[in-house]
Amino acid sequence: MDEARPTILIPGRINAHVRQRVQSEFNCISIETADASLVQPHDRRRVRGIAAMTEISAPFIDAFDRLEIIGNFGVGYDAVDAAHAARRGVMVTYTPDVLSDEVADTTIGLVLNTLRRLPQAEAWLRSGRWLKEGAFPLTPLTLRGRTAGIFGLGRIGLAIARRLEGFGIPVHYHNRTQRADVAYPYHATLRDLAEAVDLLICVVPGGESTEKAVGAEVFAALGENGVFINVGRGTTVDEPALIKALEDETIAAAGLDVFADEPRVPRALMALDNACLLPHVASASVPTRNAMGDLLVDNLVSWFSGGAALTPVSETRSLNRNS
Repeated sequence: MDEARPTILIPGRINAHVRQRVQSEFNCISIETADASLVQPHDRRRVRGIAAMTEISAPFIDAFDRLEIIGNFGVGYDAVDAAHAARRGVMVTYTPDVLSDEVADTTIGLVLNTLRRLPQAEAWLRSGRWLKEGAFPLTPLTLRGRTAGIFGLGRIGLAIARRLEGFGIPVHYHNRTQRADVAYPYHATLRDLAEAVDLLICVVPGGESTEKAVGAEVFAALGENGVFINVGRGTTVDEPALIKALEDETIAAAGLDVFADEPRVPRALMALDNACLLPHVASASVPTRNAMGDLLVDNLVSWFSGGAALTPVSETRSLNRNS
């Protein structure tokens, strides 16, 4: 072990590109899960950084006296106790921007799959039913004539909105505060947004402020022709309320890339023919995940070489020496 190099801890699984770069540029300790007891006491004193795509709790943070920085793999960082890290003086970084276009592209694909039932159409062909039974049934839903509402018009939400504009789809949105740099109609509440649109796309991060924000009231407002899409966090949705809304046709369909208890997906949800389900793949291409990995490690390199993170989360931005 090169004592001149900072030691970075990797708890649990992480992108292979991150692991490769951390191992080449730092001392690296890997453990199976974020359990501090898996790190030998003499190694705990060495740990100055964490590179993670798993839950990083307050007790786990406190287990490392010399910890300076946590690099989170992803734009959502609700799994990291960033508020506690800030109180401890520990920088937390995330990987925004580099995945926005990939997620936005996937969102449009999920919208089209949900409305036009393209996965079912491919299954019809592959099973021989086109040959035996004729053309795939006409889809009752279409993107044509819809109005989209985006819950969470941040970097990714804005990228989705720009793509929808290209389809000729009007865009409305709801944020905690109105943006001054867009002309899209703003709605002060999520329920108001749902009433105004028939395609609701959820892009907000997880956490207490958004937990189960999309529930029965929102689905009722969206209406029987309404389609719900979620590429943000599964915790933002009341899943039993969504299942009921799909079962009793309070809404027409849903397309989901995220779930409340991943990778466990409710059987009742998987049984629904009007739900299009993906296994959290919105940013899951090799080029995009490598770019995310590079940004995570670049944050570590920048911090240890100059004391400034490239993309700090809002809770710890003031810890940058150049802030």
